[in-house]
Amino acid sequence: MKVKEIRELTTEQIEAKIVEAKDEIFNLRMQQATGNLEKPSRIHELRKDVARMKTILAERREA
Repeated sequence: MKVKEIRELTTEQIEAKIVEAKDEIFNLRMQQATGNLEKPSRIHELRKDVARMKTILAERREA
């Protein structure tokens, strides 16, 4: 998810996306532990997306 796309969302939508991404990260880690993970780079992508979303939320709180 790109920064421009995130900025277009409302605060509530961003918070919901963070929860969804964290759930997906959890599921991917479980797949990794059992050896069924097909795309390991997806975990890295999701972690970066969560960081971007949290950064934008922090910027909105300061403004």
